[in-house]
Amino acid sequence: MDLGDRETIRRLLTTTRRWAVVGLSGNERRAAFGVARFLQESLAIEIVPVHPRAETVHGAPGYASLSEIPGSIDVVDVFVRPELAGAVVDEAIAIGARAVWLQLGVVDHAAAARARAAGLDVVMDACPAIEAPRCGLV
Repeated sequence: MDLGDRETIRRLLTTTRRWAVVGLSGNERRAAFGVARFLQESLAIEIVPVHPRAETVHGAPGYASLSEIPGSIDVVDVFVRPELAGAVVDEAIAIGARAVWLQLGVVDHAAAARARAAGLDVVMDACPAIEAPRCGLV
């Protein structure tokens, strides 16, 4: 299964405006913290932190789950262990997200297939902070 073609990656990075970042907390040592800041500052994407503690991160109020977020979400960016990714993808499908982006090391082919079958774009085992420069966006 394709993990995300260049055209899909570029389109998601340039045309989507609101990303839910699942696993984002105020812990500056975690990759999600830096990637969320990159999305905000370099690509002008609105981030919505999703974490059980529902912390405010980078000035954005957090939510404990995707279903609690008001309004629509373009991309669900998944920073959880691979064995937890399937449940997040299923919730992304349920809320009507347009795409799921599973971060580096987060690989769940069955979940990706479910998302594609539901009409979502899927990027897997990739990082937007790495892919944006490759696409010439920063």
